[in-house]
Amino acid sequence: MKRIVFWMMASLLALTLNAANAAELLLGPGDVVKISVYNNPDLTTETRVSASGFITFPLVGQVAVAGLPTASAEKKIAQLLVSGGFVKNPQVNMIVTVLQSQQVSVLGQVGRPGRYPLDGSRSVLDVLALAGGVSADGGDTVTVLRTRNGATTKDVIDVAELVRTSNMKADLDLSGNDVVYVERAPRFYIYGEVQRPGMFRIERSMTVLQALAAGGGLTARGTERGLRIKRRDAEGKLQILEAKYDDLVQNDDVLYVRESLF
Repeated sequence: MKRIVFWMMASLLALTLNAANAAELLLGPGDVVKISVYNNPDLTTETRVSASGFITFPLVGQVAVAGLPTASAEKKIAQLLVSGGFVKNPQVNMIVTVLQSQQVSVLGQVGRPGRYPLDGSRSVLDVLALAGGVSADGGDTVTVLRTRNGATTKDVIDVAELVRTSNMKADLDLSGNDVVYVERAPRFYIYGEVQRPGMFRIERSMTVLQALAAGGGLTARGTERGLRIKRRDAEGKLQILEAKYDDLVQNDDVLYVRESLF
């Protein structure tokens, strides 16, 4: 329930920010546009932006539109119609019917992974909301791969902290072919004399005592003495540690609760 409320808040925050800072979509190769000219129905056409960034429009021929927002492309076509003596004071309207060039990939632990069109200014929270939010198996951090001017950068965003603090500077703007990846939430395992042995999600700053509570607490035969954690170090070597209640649980820890001898 808490995660549902969290993502409702995140979605609302993202949509509010998007409305306040919307930037018009830039056209690119593969996009399909429908163009009409007021009072000139014979000029209505639907065409695809070529790989070289051009469209073909009646009377004026090829028009370079790649990298232009639709408003600028409309103005450019209108100017060509006027300069060619075809239409006086044309009112050109352009609608993007298929958005191919500006898509972002949302992968990992989300409700609906896939590619989503960036129909305007979109941020990380925007596309996560489009993808159904982080799933129950997803973690609080999101990895974002962005390519700008031929260089790819990697950013890790703590989405939960972003929403709690309203620090929208951390909500990065996205462009076509960016990748948003949500990793699996960290897990721990508990077995032995506990009510519900198994695998559980590690909550933020989770202690051994809280991990025991997640496992339902000790059985009648369980003992708090000799509680152990099996943990692999950075080199992958298995360590067996004596656990204290206030120790923090780490990813892939295995907690073992012993049986009391008395």
